[in-house]
Amino acid sequence: MIKFSSLYSGSTGNSYYLETNNSKILIDCGVSARKITNALASFNVDIKDINAIVVTHEHSDHVQSLGNISNKYNIPVYATKETFDAMPKQTEKISCSNINCFNSNEKFEINDLVIKPFSIPHDAANPCGFNIYNNKKFVSIATDIGHMNLDILNALEGSNFLVLESNYDPEILKCCSYPYPLKQRIASNIGHLPNQMAGKTIAYLLNSGLKQVILGHLSKENNFPELAYKTVVEELIKKNFNEDSIKISVASRTEPSKMFEI
Repeated sequence: MIKFSSLYSGSTGNSYYLETNNSKILIDCGVSARKITNALASFNVDIKDINAIVVTHEHSDHVQSLGNISNKYNIPVYATKETFDAMPKQTEKISCSNINCFNSNEKFEINDLVIKPFSIPHDAANPCGFNIYNNKKFVSIATDIGHMNLDILNALEGSNFLVLESNYDPEILKCCSYPYPLKQRIASNIGHLPNQMAGKTIAYLLNSGLKQVILGHLSKENNFPELAYKTVVEELIKKNFNEDSIKISVASRTEPSKMFEI
């Protein structure tokens, strides 16, 4: 059995926790060490028992406390070489023995987990999403996606549980106070995924057996949980799916989700 919780997810910081019988890992450490420690403790998990940290990319909302946590608790870190090189302030805090490089689209193992990274279009050095397998089930994490493409859809097919970016609403983005270059970046092909495309993606993946989705990485300024959920459900209805055919929740940026069992 896989257990999973979104500890924090949003434009202000991201971190996820995954557990099996023999493994406890974090995916990203984009909030303070204290917040991550307290979130884990709410599930009676000691941060000292974390076996590894897997990193999607080097942006601060994904690696804010990475170096400190790895250094303090002697935790191995897994990322692409390009990601390590792009975050020198974090990497210099990590012991050489705890630096583990993986290649995009090549699987690697941590205890009883098989992890298959896949490339995502985002303005980072070599950003990845992940399929994390235990036995015949797998959890997918796909955020910070500038646009959806066939390679990502193929990677996500067959997933039992998906964390999918639903970052912004285009109309809100147009009217927000962000400077124009930042608006352009968010809406670009290497920015973030809007609500409607998240809905279209979920509708597509329902045909391959997807059962549960967490909508994640919502923008604090350009989205609302209720709007993200509503937009996704509307896309499912357009494709003649009943919203009861899948369990959809929205990740919080301020507190952990419940512990899901897959």
